[in-house]
Amino acid sequence: MDTISEAMRRSMRLWACGVTVVTTSHAGKSAGMTASSFTSISLEPPLILVCLHKEAGTSLLLQQSACFGVSILGEEQEEYSSLFAGYTEVPPDVDRIDTVPTFVVETGSPLLEEAIAWMDCRVFGMHDGATHHVIIGEVVATGRREDPAWPLVYHNRAYRRFRREV
Repeated sequence: MDTISEAMRRSMRLWACGVTVVTTSHAGKSAGMTASSFTSISLEPPLILVCLHKEAGTSLLLQQSACFGVSILGEEQEEYSSLFAGYTEVPPDVDRIDTVPTFVVETGSPLLEEAIAWMDCRVFGMHDGATHHVIIGEVVATGRREDPAWPLVYHNRAYRRFRREV
């Protein structure tokens, strides 16, 4: 018989969600990781929420920097999702973030140039979520492509595409 954790994992696979890359930078070091636990909370003030595993390098660096960026991936950016999820090999002396074009705005957190939208944030609050930190960010700058692609969507352990109506 499955544990409740295993049953929950199977159930949550059916929740379709967009894919983001959460990045941060501190003291000359940058890091990024794929995250699908992301949502908007409030427009006044502009707040978003991300959840990161407590032991992840990005999470540890974010605690020091108190700022982060969120890059929303488009449907053609599966390779970025795989790269920042750790499924794509990079040389041991290379940071994943250094293999993609980035830019910075307010906080110094790198943002992915090819993302369909991005948000630059300062940590507004951080809460214990068992194995994860629940991080609330205040958006200090944001932008998007003028003609964005469809978002990258993850559902039932695979990337999915929206069906175009003709």
